[in-house]
Amino acid sequence: MQEPHTFEFRRATKEQSADIARLIMMAMTDDCCLYFCGDGHGLEDFYGMMTRLVEREDSQYSFKNTLVAMDGDKVVGISVSYDGGKLHTLRKAFIESAKKYVGKDHTGMDDETQAGELYLDSLAVLPAYRRQGIARQLLFATKERAGSMGLPIVGLLVDKGNPIGEALYASLGFRYVNDCSWGGHSMKHLVL
Repeated sequence: MQEPHTFEFRRATKEQSADIARLIMMAMTDDCCLYFCGDGHGLEDFYGMMTRLVEREDSQYSFKNTLVAMDGDKVVGISVSYDGGKLHTLRKAFIESAKKYVGKDHTGMDDETQAGELYLDSLAVLPAYRRQGIARQLLFATKERAGSMGLPIVGLLVDKGNPIGEALYASLGFRYVNDCSWGGHSMKHLVL
């Protein structure tokens, strides 16, 4: 019988920014990333912008807001979360960067979170590492992080076209709050 593989879960470092940015984009989907780009800009432009945002400390996508799942030296999964009450402050970096790097102004973007919840912005695991419990462990670690920050709720948005993700969240006790739209997609707001 083969020994189960063990992964290490820890806070991210700035040096992991490029890997984290790729996984954030995987969580968003290519279609959603392109929605945020202006004319003449594509996925590589968005990737460059996201890498810079992960490197920053004042961004919602900051490495400081990220937990990583590691297989040796390889980042195989991420959970990016932040205090929903700080959304507008943290989002400034995204709005400024989108204007500069992908030619689009997102000043009027709808809020995807609010005060009182730790907002799970992005959860992703590399395809070759899925179905090994990594996402589940990242979710448990995110819930622990919420408790340590004094936030009673973990909230997230799940694409209505992602029944596998929604089933995972439901199996952990997330419950439906309301429908919304984000990144040009119909979403469900779930909380735990």
